[in-house]
Amino acid sequence: MDRPAPEEYQPRLGWWGRVWRVGLMLVISAIGWVPVAQNQAHDHPYLFLVDILVGLAAYVAVFFRRRWPLPIALLLSLASAVSGTAAGPAVLAVTSLATRRRWRELAVVGSVSFAAAQVFTTMNPTNDGEPAWVGVLVNAIFTAAILAWGMYIGSRRELIWTLRHRAERAEAEQELRVAQARSNERARIAREMHDVLAHRISQVSMHAGALTFRVDLTAEEMRASAGVIQQQAHEALTDLRGVLGVLRDESTGELAIAPQPTYADLGQLVAEAGRSGVRVELEDLVSDRSVPDALGRTVYRIVQEGITNVGKHAPGALLTVRISGDPDDGLDVLLRNPLGFGPTQTPGAGLGLVGLTERAELRGGRLSATREGSTFVLHGWIPWTA
Repeated sequence: MDRPAPEEYQPRLGWWGRVWRVGLMLVISAIGWVPVAQNQAHDHPYLFLVDILVGLAAYVAVFFRRRWPLPIALLLSLASAVSGTAAGPAVLAVTSLATRRRWRELAVVGSVSFAAAQVFTTMNPTNDGEPAWVGVLVNAIFTAAILAWGMYIGSRRELIWTLRHRAERAEAEQELRVAQARSNERARIAREMHDVLAHRISQVSMHAGALTFRVDLTAEEMRASAGVIQQQAHEALTDLRGVLGVLRDESTGELAIAPQPTYADLGQLVAEAGRSGVRVELEDLVSDRSVPDALGRTVYRIVQEGITNVGKHAPGALLTVRISGDPDDGLDVLLRNPLGFGPTQTPGAGLGLVGLTERAELRGGRLSATREGSTFVLHGWIPWTA
């Protein structure tokens, strides 16, 4: 990925950001001007006045540092050569420019800042007995520290922006993969339905059409044709069950010709999970045992997905399953298990919950997966009748 422009990763300044920056500028200005203020007022009154006026102008100009970073940094650096009160705005402007990390700008502004510091130190000496090289060394170290601090801030801002950008892009790509997986699965189901059922349905339609137009058939011939239609319809249902079984093979391992599960099969599912090493605690509070088959299959698949997720992502954890409801209120399914630690045993694409959510919504219900502290919660509600 190309390096972003500085304008992209610079944060917006709120009121607190502006307040503490102004406070810091005032402290730096005080450090640079207070030691020489008395000498200026006594020996050079005009220089005292110029220092204050230039400093006030610098405090105004510094607020335009993001619009014109290089000109403002140069202007305030030059101003600090004759004004100690301009030192605070000059430091902030140079630091802000350094966050851009452009070496030509840093070389120019760094040289000007160092030269301005030397001029101010020469014009306003604070210790006559101090060797000249000490002032040069202090100014060089101070200028280098300002530039290094600004570069560090810019590098950190760019890193945070890059990580956030990558996370957003990864999230968008994940959503795209989920949408593509849904589209591919729907297309696969459509192809399977067409390939398997088209012939059977066409046979049923043909025989039914013959019964409509033939008025000379005997009762025996009518029964024979009706028997053919019944047989074809039965075979179509058998083929449909096989198609649905094939579509579930990769995730459940069930046989293609296996009968579809019902609510009565939940006990067997929990027992099989226990034999495979998954700890499941089932609390069945449903008083009416005449659960419709379609509803029972949906609840079965939700519990089955919860068991699968525990085996993948939280091996050894206890999965608690609570099912309650009645024909008036529908069925409420609540699955809870602690989050797993360490790497998962098997990879998952996260599409099982997506498919179950769609399945629940198609029946007029809902399904949600959330985290409550260190617990993963899968909660669904399905109406008794769609």
